[in-house]
Amino acid sequence: MIRHITDPEHPNSLEELAVLNLEDIHVNLPTNEVQVYFTPTIPNCGMATLIGLMIRVKLIRSLPMRFKVDIYIKAGKHEQEAEINKQLNDKERVLAALENPNLLRMVNTGLKDSEKQLGDYLRTLKFSI
Repeated sequence: MIRHITDPEHPNSLEELAVLNLEDIHVNLPTNEVQVYFTPTIPNCGMATLIGLMIRVKLIRSLPMRFKVDIYIKAGKHEQEAEINKQLNDKERVLAALENPNLLRMVNTGLKDSEKQLGDYLRTLKFSI
C-alpha cells in the first residue's frame, strides 16, 4: 500500500531506497492502530517531513476511518527526529499543511505511482479468485 510511494528527490520508491521496510510497519487489528517507522536517506534529509506526510495521507486515504495512524522517523535516523515526529502526528499541523495547494500537489505527485500499483494488485486479486 505504501511501498510504491515515490521519493520526492529520487525517481525511486520509498521501498527501493530502504526508506520503508516491512519490519518497521506495525498493524494492531484489535486496537485499530497502525504505526510506521521510516528511515530518511540521510540524517539531515530536508524532505523527511514531506515523506512522512505522504505516508500518512496514503494510509488515511486507504484505510477505514477507524484506524489510528502514527508515523515516526526511526530512532536516531534524523537530526530533527523529535520535531518532525511531533509535526507528523499533530492533526492540526497535518490539516494545515494539506491546505497548502503546492504541498498537496507534491504529496499527490508522490502518491501517483502508489495508486497505480495498488490498482494493478487489486485487479490481479480479482482475476485470481
